[in-house]
Amino acid sequence: MLVLITGGSGSGKSEFAENMTVSLGGNCTYIACMKPFGAEARQRIERHREMRGGKGFTTVERYTDIKNLDITGTALLECMSNLLANEMFSGSGENAVQEILDGVDALMKKCDNIVIVTNEVSSDGITHDGETEKYKKNLGALNCFLALKADEVYEVACGIARRLKKEDKSCIY
Repeated sequence: MLVLITGGSGSGKSEFAENMTVSLGGNCTYIACMKPFGAEARQRIERHREMRGGKGFTTVERYTDIKNLDITGTALLECMSNLLANEMFSGSGENAVQEILDGVDALMKKCDNIVIVTNEVSSDGITHDGETEKYKKNLGALNCFLALKADEVYEVACGIARRLKKEDKSCIY
């Protein structure tokens, strides 16, 4: 099963995703995609480690190239926005979206379940220049591709998860 969880920053999507991953069962692997590039990033990483403490996760730090991960069971990929930035700016460049989609396909062949956390970055209506706008466009495309592929899609706001798509692939509006 593939589950996509989206929402804004600080919405509660990470906790929801962790709990969903654990509920799906099997050995749970947390694929950490955020590079510890400064004090704020290191703080955030530590907060996430504390949040998943005691939940039975094995953590794998992978900033690019998820298709070559050798994992099984249930995987939580946290998060697509970090993975995309890493692939675009220090990995696959122009091929970042396809590289990630190929990686998700590879994980789907190895894992029983995959839960992917992503961010909603385009709802503010602000247009940015250059690379930032390209990043937003790529993340939007990835989110759309993944939502189509997913068995279930959730949006989390204010700590409340709303299911947008059921297992039968129908949408709820």
